[in-house]
Amino acid sequence: MRWLTNLGSGLLLLALLALWIFMPWPGALALALLGAGWLALTRRGRQTASVAQVGISTLTQRLGSSAVIVVGIAGVVGVLVALLAMAEGYAQTLRGTGNDDTAIVMRGASASEVASVLGRDSLVQIEQAPGIARDAAGRPMASAETVVAVNLPVRRGAPGDEGSAQLRGVGAMAWAVRPQMRIVAGRRFQPGLRELDVGRGAVRQFAGLAPGRTVRLGSETWTVAGVFASGDALESELWGDAAVVADTFRRGASRNAVTVRLTDPAAFATLKAALGSNPQLQVDTATTADYYARQSEGVTKVLRIIGITVGSIMAVGAVFGALNTMFAAVAARAREIATLRAIGFAGVPVVVAVMLETMLLALIGGAVGGLVAYLVFDGYGASTMANTGQLSFDLRVTPALLWNGLKWALAIGFVGGFFPALRAARLPVTTALREL
Repeated sequence: MRWLTNLGSGLLLLALLALWIFMPWPGALALALLGAGWLALTRRGRQTASVAQVGISTLTQRLGSSAVIVVGIAGVVGVLVALLAMAEGYAQTLRGTGNDDTAIVMRGASASEVASVLGRDSLVQIEQAPGIARDAAGRPMASAETVVAVNLPVRRGAPGDEGSAQLRGVGAMAWAVRPQMRIVAGRRFQPGLRELDVGRGAVRQFAGLAPGRTVRLGSETWTVAGVFASGDALESELWGDAAVVADTFRRGASRNAVTVRLTDPAAFATLKAALGSNPQLQVDTATTADYYARQSEGVTKVLRIIGITVGSIMAVGAVFGALNTMFAAVAARAREIATLRAIGFAGVPVVVAVMLETMLLALIGGAVGGLVAYLVFDGYGASTMANTGQLSFDLRVTPALLWNGLKWALAIGFVGGFFPALRAARLPVTTALREL
């Protein structure tokens, strides 16, 4: 019947882990308070505290074996948080690009700008739709734009290595639609000329984009006029005159999409209804906040899956390290545990005490790993592919990620201490005393 007992213990362990992984921090705080109350107010709780105090006081005598647990779990948490920080930074960059004050209009059923094509007649009708704000001269604040992919030499790569960048053809209204755009070096490009304004992220990623330099795009040579900043995904782009971009890449009078500024967020419903009811148009309309949030979903999901997969593989190794360490610790303290049980200590205090010792080491390891990940990776620049080009972004180690890292650490400590604790509680007193 021992296998049934072990099976029951394993199922209980899986259920507790599943509950813990999905538990928000208020639930964990409530659980900690209940545990503290049990330790302070009940007889078995006080026994547990006494046994745990003895074990914890001897940790300094077992620095080597204790360090195995701390370092192993710190490594798991550090790698996990760093990988998830990449997904979080990518998602934040794209989500921060849009807002509810602007909308984007594309051809119906288009997943992104690059997959959309709007003809000249459609562009005229879109610009006249209700809900679009107008500037001081009474012109609709609508920017019809062309998006193409171009290749540029990368900064950190072998000679001849190139990466894909996104070139956006815009008019003067693009700057009014996006007031967060500002020139930080050089000047704006002149309409009608093959000049570029490049984002700070593109400058970090690609070589030869300083103001005054020339680059080869398509079959033509372009001059970099200035560098712009926006604090969002647009910093990874290159901007040029829409007509010149369309002529260079043979796009004619068509554009990929129209980005408009709304009179107010409530006007989006009016704009969407007007465009949707126009039988001459087959377009989809979304706020830029929704559009860029959707653009981030696929890559963010992949990055999170990679982070969790790598973290899980490393966690298995950390669990075995904790198991070996705690089994050795229990074996070394077999006489002490047997003596405590002989004088009246029940099995539950022994089990919980061993678990508390392991989870304390796990908590230290999780805190160390999270701190290292924050200090090293928060704000670290990275890039990955997005639509037609590489997107530059900064990794973001958020409080939510640090909390998830601590939950993983405590889960590893829980598993690593569970079976050694059961062994300590099940070991017959006479056997333990006779073996030592």
